[in-house]
Amino acid sequence: MKAIRRFTVRPVLPEALHPLSELARNLRWSWHAETRDLFQSVDPERWASSGGDPVRLLGSVPAERLAELAEDRRFLRRLAAAADDLRDYTAGDRWYQSQPEGLPQAVAYFSPEFGITAALPQYSGGLGILAGDHLKAASDLGVPLIGVGLLYRHGYFRQTLSRDGWQQEHYPVLDPNELPVVPLREPDGSVAQVSLALPGGRRLLARIWQAQVGRVPLLMLDSDVDENDHGERGVTDRLYGGGSEHRLLQEMLLGIGGVRAVRTYCRLTGHPVPEVFHTNEGHAGFLNLERIAELCDDGLDFDAGLEAVRAGTVFTTHTPVPAGIDRFDRELVARHFGPDAELPRIDVERVLGLGMETYSGGDPNVFNMAVMGLRLGQRANGVSLLHGNVSREMFSGLWPGFEPDEVPITSVTNGVHAPTWVAPEVFRLGARQIGAQRTEDAMTVGGSDRWDAVGDIPDQDIWDLRRVLREQLVTEVRQRLYASWRQRGAGTAELGWIDGVLDPDVLTIGFARRVPSYKRLTLMLRDRDRLMDLLLHEERPVQFVIAGKAHPADDGGKRLIQELVKFADDPRVRHRIVFLPDYGMAMAQKLYPGCDVWLNNPLRPLEACGTSGMKAALNGCLNLSVLDGWWDEWFQPDFGWAIPTADGTATDDDRRDDLEASALYDLLEQRVAPRFYERGQGGLPDRWIEMVRQTLTHLGPKVLAGRMVREYVERLYAPAARSHRELTLDAARELAEWKARVRSAWHRVTVDHVETSASTATAELGTTLALRVRVGLGQLAPDDVEVQAVSGRVDSEDRLTDATGVPLKPTGGPDGEGRWVYEGPLSLDRTGPFGYTVRILPAHRLLASPAELGLVAVPSEGTGEGAGVLMR
Repeated sequence: MKAIRRFTVRPVLPEALHPLSELARNLRWSWHAETRDLFQSVDPERWASSGGDPVRLLGSVPAERLAELAEDRRFLRRLAAAADDLRDYTAGDRWYQSQPEGLPQAVAYFSPEFGITAALPQYSGGLGILAGDHLKAASDLGVPLIGVGLLYRHGYFRQTLSRDGWQQEHYPVLDPNELPVVPLREPDGSVAQVSLALPGGRRLLARIWQAQVGRVPLLMLDSDVDENDHGERGVTDRLYGGGSEHRLLQEMLLGIGGVRAVRTYCRLTGHPVPEVFHTNEGHAGFLNLERIAELCDDGLDFDAGLEAVRAGTVFTTHTPVPAGIDRFDRELVARHFGPDAELPRIDVERVLGLGMETYSGGDPNVFNMAVMGLRLGQRANGVSLLHGNVSREMFSGLWPGFEPDEVPITSVTNGVHAPTWVAPEVFRLGARQIGAQRTEDAMTVGGSDRWDAVGDIPDQDIWDLRRVLREQLVTEVRQRLYASWRQRGAGTAELGWIDGVLDPDVLTIGFARRVPSYKRLTLMLRDRDRLMDLLLHEERPVQFVIAGKAHPADDGGKRLIQELVKFADDPRVRHRIVFLPDYGMAMAQKLYPGCDVWLNNPLRPLEACGTSGMKAALNGCLNLSVLDGWWDEWFQPDFGWAIPTADGTATDDDRRDDLEASALYDLLEQRVAPRFYERGQGGLPDRWIEMVRQTLTHLGPKVLAGRMVREYVERLYAPAARSHRELTLDAARELAEWKARVRSAWHRVTVDHVETSASTATAELGTTLALRVRVGLGQLAPDDVEVQAVSGRVDSEDRLTDATGVPLKPTGGPDGEGRWVYEGPLSLDRTGPFGYTVRILPAHRLLASPAELGLVAVPSEGTGEGAGVLMR
């Protein structure tokens, strides 16, 4: 029989145990070992069966056991200590509070998914895990962040395999009342809601739920409310589910509804109003339209409101390929904005213009969320140095006339939250060396370039630790593999072989991530005979643990999984290679520490960052990776291996995969496996242990989310807050009017003549030449522009490289033809082929970048001095 109604019956805790509820509702327990140990001691068996979820645990503990604990003085002392520690953590000063004045009083951080803990399954992959780690690190550092997302009733799908290895998706229903979230309530006790207008006079309502992530509130919007029609109730049904309109409504709710949720939260709690809004990918970009509309209500016009909003906005792009960006049909977007729908105060054409692909090769009939994000964010960044370069190239069409390296997109390399991902055994080893508090500080606040204390840990201790972690992984793999085969229909009698799967003394390689084609899950299968030889080598065998989910609509990704599963099912190798379905946070926290090598072989440069290898590195696992994402930035042969790539344009895809797979096999056969099995005089793999030590010493401090969030604060949040404060309503009007005037007059800005004091095409290093330039400014004045001499090396086609710009100064008023003369010195500061040119840029004290308007004037081909080439 099926129930006609469902209730969540909460336990009534004895008064002495009330702090347990506070500890369970603050997700700090997910990265605080002492709090987890406390909950485990409540009922170890139920803790295990609850999946380590305190809310589920407390809902299942018998009243007799609770009464027993209420009289247990030792337990109550531990409970009081944990509750006091949480209060100190959430209320005391931390890193942020010790910084100089001027930092933002609050930052709102928007993301479509958040991976905080397996107990709150609201993530699909790296973007969500990164967002979760961002919130946790901000909490550890004391950054006054407010997280904003959606609460999906089905989360992301659960994955199983059919008997023939095909991915199958399952969408379990999540009841918010059984999750570690609480409804945000109005003073009268009603649940706080936000509302969006839909075409045809309909409305979309959403409740506001709150998860507490240490010090950071996470607001999550849920459209499954009785007042909505069936279609609207399903807006927050699945993460990345549904068609275009479904996704558009999700992103409108996240952005526009999210701002309204933040305003409601600040009104109800007194939390400082955010000065900075950070958009994690383009999905939440509509938040800035809502903020512009708010300013229009305060009397600003659209252009001035846009300038005011841009000043306090940070936009982070995570995709290195145009196909990874959300793009909507222009007419679909138009239908959901304007007089008959949402934001009626804003002209629909102005909305559409923000997402229009106006650059060469763009489609004018689509609305591009990343393009809107860049137009509405005065500060933007990629997530590794290489990805910053790729992003500047990919989006350079928005800044015509500028070189890609001048495109105003910087980079902040991702990091990972060490307390979440470091195995307790690794933490204890560090605590034994330098003390628990110093170890915790090193993993959260960071700030050191090296963890030199690792150098003093004895080799035997490091090797024993690696053996323990590998053994734990073997146990975990066997349990999960058994459960998977039972789901695939196998009987108990045919699964005895699982007891011999993996060996805790064999070199273990991990590979776990989403399964789009560019990550190349099956590259290792290019030469199956060679792979078999590696797996079954008599003296130096290797074993693989593999996991990953393909998007439900990606049949190509599912075929890759099936291909790998069929190989791993082969009785000859199934004890050496396994595929584990349903990859998620709980599995990952065992997988990263237990592997000796973390494999990553994407098509370069399509991995924006790739943080799984960072989590592995923090546990002493060595990286074996293509030079992409963060590995391109920090690789050194002292602590890992780089897989050579064949990414030239002359190499087709098949040939490239063959070459790179062969390079991977070569590394495994000739360098990785021999290094692992080679023993020194003391019977230990001394050289391997030294690589583990170098990984922890040099990579450990770099890959921290604490380092990442400190960079965001110092390089992006603080400047954005200053710009926000400078852009008063009057200043915003002034800047908007100035930009409009400059844009309309720019067609008459010209570089008319350039000359120098050089008499020959050669000169000596250190020579300073006098440069004289005649320019036309049309209706603009010298205060509106900067005339620059740009010089540097030149290539064989006279293109400047490694160029620097120096401003020139006007020598007086305009001549009879209205032209201005600018002069300045030109220093010949490098040898070899050298060149220069002149350009004119808009200039205003409130611009964050000279390229902000995308306007530049340069000499024509016939403008004096051969258009600027000076020396050969």
